[in-house]
Amino acid sequence: MERMTSPTPRARKRPEERRAEILQEASRIALDDGLERITLRAVADRLAVRPGLISHYFPAAEDLVAAAFARAVTGERERLFSTAGGPTERLARLVRRVTTGEADDLARLWLNARHLGRFSAVLAGVLAEQEAVDRERMQALIEAGVAAGEFRTGDPFAACVRIFVAIDGFSVYVNASDTFEEPAYTRFVSDVCEWTLGLPPGSLLRDRA
Repeated sequence: MERMTSPTPRARKRPEERRAEILQEASRIALDDGLERITLRAVADRLAVRPGLISHYFPAAEDLVAAAFARAVTGERERLFSTAGGPTERLARLVRRVTTGEADDLARLWLNARHLGRFSAVLAGVLAEQEAVDRERMQALIEAGVAAGEFRTGDPFAACVRIFVAIDGFSVYVNASDTFEEPAYTRFVSDVCEWTLGLPPGSLLRDRA
């Protein structure tokens, strides 16, 4: 008679591993479908676990939404602020990513979060933290450009603010159904960067008309 063997139990993940797994899946939902789609059940279904496991790590759904937003923008930030090359090259890469559609999911996520942040103090607090990190990274890039003699500005923080206002203004149209190829729009971010940093006109997006 054959001996019956019981199935091998699944290894239990460490709490920090499980939490990271939950946040990773929730951040994918945020980028793909929007923050409103993040629910305990949606994340649980993707991970093939019970919703109760998700609530064990995130008892309040708004805490999961805020943490997923932070996780998503942190990952995308590393793509925007590449460390390869000199300051002008790095800025040009950032501008291209923002203005050629490569960062549209990130732009949608920021729009989504700023809207929902009106109704969630938790998300509003995380928004403010992430905006501060972005400003620090941009200001550091500008200061590196000034030190290298590539950028000319007497106020790197003011230049940083102008650039983000331009990026935010450009990104407002990310959900538009039609394509708008007016150079005053497609080159707006690069024009502002070049103006506020004393770069030659057209130097950041030479491949765009």
